[in-house]
Amino acid sequence: MDNQNQKILSLSEVQSDIPLDCIFAYGHFSTIHPGHIRYLKHAREAGGYLVVCVMGDQDGRFQFNEYERAEAVSLLGLADSVVMLQANSLADAIRLIRPRLLVLGTELRDSSELVEPIRLISEYGGKVMYHAGDVTYASASLLTGSERQIENERVLQLRRACQRQGLSKNDLIESISKWENTDIAVVGDSIVDEYTACEALGMSAEAPVIVVKELESRSFIGAAAIVAAHIKSLGPSCSFFSVCGDDNPAKFLKDSLRRAKIREFLVTDENRPTTFKKRYIVENQKLFRVSRLEEIEVSREIQHHLMNHLEIALRKCNGLVVSDFVYGVITDSILAFIEDAARKKSFKLFADVQCSSQYGSIERFKGYDLLCPNERELRLAFEDKRSGLEALSQKLLATTNCKNLLVKLSAEGFVAYSRNSEGITSQAFPALSVNPVDVAGAGDSVLAVMAAGLASGESMMKTAAIACCMAQLAVETMGNQPVNRQSLIHRIVDLL
Repeated sequence: MDNQNQKILSLSEVQSDIPLDCIFAYGHFSTIHPGHIRYLKHAREAGGYLVVCVMGDQDGRFQFNEYERAEAVSLLGLADSVVMLQANSLADAIRLIRPRLLVLGTELRDSSELVEPIRLISEYGGKVMYHAGDVTYASASLLTGSERQIENERVLQLRRACQRQGLSKNDLIESISKWENTDIAVVGDSIVDEYTACEALGMSAEAPVIVVKELESRSFIGAAAIVAAHIKSLGPSCSFFSVCGDDNPAKFLKDSLRRAKIREFLVTDENRPTTFKKRYIVENQKLFRVSRLEEIEVSREIQHHLMNHLEIALRKCNGLVVSDFVYGVITDSILAFIEDAARKKSFKLFADVQCSSQYGSIERFKGYDLLCPNERELRLAFEDKRSGLEALSQKLLATTNCKNLLVKLSAEGFVAYSRNSEGITSQAFPALSVNPVDVAGAGDSVLAVMAAGLASGESMMKTAAIACCMAQLAVETMGNQPVNRQSLIHRIVDLL
């Protein structure tokens, strides 16, 4: 659809050219993010003339005024008309236009303010449909445009997001320069990732099994260890605390951390292996992964050793990152120790949990300065596959009382939320890479930037914009490799 043919109208300006059998969508659209786009696409696919009604801002509760929000909806190219309700209600719009279908987000199903609109539309035979938007964890964007076109559109989305937040290229670069005076501790599970490059030979004649020829292997540090490596490479001082086995992967882990000049405090547990994951790849395609790991909690003795190391380091840090892969390092006792230290010494707490294939919940982290779940982990925390993304994000903010939230949406980027004295503001940021080489570890790179920025006193939205650029760099190479500060600055200059 051509955006120039769209109309932004007040309800008083609505003309007879809006068809009587049109479809209504409704919301405040304070920040357009992928959850809204899924919802509006579904309304569009219902067939017919789509009118998006934008809630008025007479009570001053929204970050952007009504026209700015209507314009943001219009730029999506999904609506035929965007109607600003101003002082009017949705019921007023239904009386005037009489749509045949009203599509609402599932979070509005029990809303008292929609009782009257639903009654009105039912009276004349119209229908109401609830939809949260399809939950997807991959992108089909390459089916609708070339890689270059999509990349250009996403860069434009980043620039619009920065413009909306009042951020310039120089603001972001100046922010990065402050990180080197910051000291950050990282605690969590360690992983050694091995990538084995293979040549495909074909199918076995003995059984339906793919046959490959092994060419060469390379190992990388992962999980909490790569978060620490990213942080150190970006400028801050960094200490790393974890548990490893008494094996060759542990030796590789220690050597890698020392080469990166990270202060490492690894407690050796002879009763468990260092978590090791081996991936077999042909060209850039991963065939399968073999994991060697232990998922039970570390012993009380190991926990005490870890806490003794932490106690000394936490006296001078500005922030602490908890990177929990649910392999047994981040126990309730460790968390209680960390949170008590943060209250006494006033350093900031940041947490991420990787529980898409393990048991765990982001909800266990209460009162943190930042939480970084992906959408799957967000839904697992509340066992909720139906609610809209915005409703779930607001629910997590309320139940954990975290100050900032970053919800990762895989190929759709992420949405950043920030709590301040005036309420909660949000901003969506795109995934800049359309055809990434390796997405493993992209979230770790984002967590590292967020920790560096927030620990140094920078704002949530400024740091999130930098993290958007960081994620693009992180997925451009196979395997987890630390991104240095100069590369990040060069990428920001290129993009903005």
